[in-house]
Amino acid sequence: MLQFLPPTARGVIAGLLLVLNTLVWAPLLLLVSVARFPLPFAAWHRACTAAATHIAELWMWCNNGWMRLTQKLDWQVEGLQGLQRRNWYLLIANHQSWADIFVLQYLFGRRIPMPKFFLKQELIWVPLIGLCWWALDFPFMKRHSKEYLARHPEKRGSDFETTRRACEKFRRTPVTIINFAEGTRFTVAKREAQQSPYRHLLRPRAGGVGYVIGAMGDRMRELLDVTIAYPGGTGPGFWAFLCGRAPRVSVITRLREIPAAFAGRDYTSDEAFQLEFQQWLGGIWEEKDHRLAAL
Repeated sequence: MLQFLPPTARGVIAGLLLVLNTLVWAPLLLLVSVARFPLPFAAWHRACTAAATHIAELWMWCNNGWMRLTQKLDWQVEGLQGLQRRNWYLLIANHQSWADIFVLQYLFGRRIPMPKFFLKQELIWVPLIGLCWWALDFPFMKRHSKEYLARHPEKRGSDFETTRRACEKFRRTPVTIINFAEGTRFTVAKREAQQSPYRHLLRPRAGGVGYVIGAMGDRMRELLDVTIAYPGGTGPGFWAFLCGRAPRVSVITRLREIPAAFAGRDYTSDEAFQLEFQQWLGGIWEEKDHRLAAL
């Protein structure tokens, strides 16, 4: 309805609505989440978690509202049929922009269980939002450089321990685990720096995804392979997205069966599993690269 306004005006309105939406729901979410701790009853914890999830879904629903109000996106979408809220899903996607998160929430919010992201440890300090991610049990991963691990070998494998604890929680109720397998947003400079064999993608990081599939393969039997593309081949910055400077977004979803042979295997120590999984993920990434080239 506000698409007739200049881009900057739309960006200001969209930003204010996002902040207002967050200020309305975040205190309720934090209150419900903190209420879990005084009472050591499993049923009470489950009730608080369910309430927190419902509040988060209301936040996402309101975000969809300001997107419809201020954005004039041409959506080109494939493959959303057959999704169910009672299933466990692992969703992997290429990563081009902060807008990717809003795109995924917009399209999948009411079609699949509450999405949970694996986040970098530093993001817990994002004002208010970081606390909300903590309240919703989003796992925070602390990535260490090779130099740091050389000095502190005891920290090796800490990411897998974080993943293990998260998977224990995720087994209790249907959930969608979202992983941007590249680990960072795509740029041509990053692609060249890591000598990626793909034209439109960085190399996927198989470790975290492989551990999740090995640990939850008995519950998580389907993979949502999501490909996101914007005009020009790179995603808009966050401000550009708020201003409506992304006139089109293409999202192609492929529902894949996760090989049953992956279930119950330990990615950290099973070298045969590591090789099988890396080859499987590499094949998916190669298809995704061709898909992006076609888009």
